[in-house]
Amino acid sequence: MELASLETVSVEIDDFVAVVTMDNPPVNAQNELTQDELVFAMDALSDRDEVRSIVLTGKGKSFCAGVDIKARAGKVWGEGERRRNQRSARESYHAIRECTKPVIGAINGHALGAGLAIVASCDVLVASERASLGLPEVSVGLMGGCRHAMQLFGRSRVRWMMLSGERVDGPELYRLGVVQACVSPEDLLATARNMAVKVAGFSPLATRLAKQSMNTIEHMSLRDGYRYEQEMTMQLGKSEDAREALKAFAEKRAPVFVGR
Repeated sequence: MELASLETVSVEIDDFVAVVTMDNPPVNAQNELTQDELVFAMDALSDRDEVRSIVLTGKGKSFCAGVDIKARAGKVWGEGERRRNQRSARESYHAIRECTKPVIGAINGHALGAGLAIVASCDVLVASERASLGLPEVSVGLMGGCRHAMQLFGRSRVRWMMLSGERVDGPELYRLGVVQACVSPEDLLATARNMAVKVAGFSPLATRLAKQSMNTIEHMSLRDGYRYEQEMTMQLGKSEDAREALKAFAEKRAPVFVGR
């Protein structure tokens, strides 16, 4: 598999930023192919030195409207097939979270169910005014996405979203502090890309260790979490990039980072 040969995901790389676009018309619904290709894209970009940050978005009017319900209607699952499909879905979310590069989610439209899980797996979020997050599974007799929603919303809001199927729109996401900005649809990608360029301007080693640290300490106690951060700080302090940052500061110039 190669990035250029993917059918439902496109990748464009420029100025240390990769823009990953989910492209499975009409609403970027998830199936095993889209899930597997998203996993591969994130894993491949994790290994590329010319990529220091990533923007993840959807093509068209939807970010990702969830699993492909039409394809599931009347489907007869063979032995082990349902579990394999669920594993594929899980890995597509974990691949975003575990990607070594910071991922900025640019929510261009509806992000429902599985789409919400993708959003919650990103590191930083920016929304279009047309964006919305929701858990509509109850309306089609399914479940899922609550644990990911808990990364973004409080207890009552998550339960109401799950039990009612109601969605949260872009302006409300910004009011709640779920996203960093809510902008016009025309400005969304530029806003997300500018954020990614800013991240890419720092030491790639520092941003990688920072993401690793945040993922690790998220559910730790304060004492254990801060101790882990201190270990990462000591590790980073021994690097070429750390020495370059201090030297550049003293010489009043922009640092040149190499990721070591």
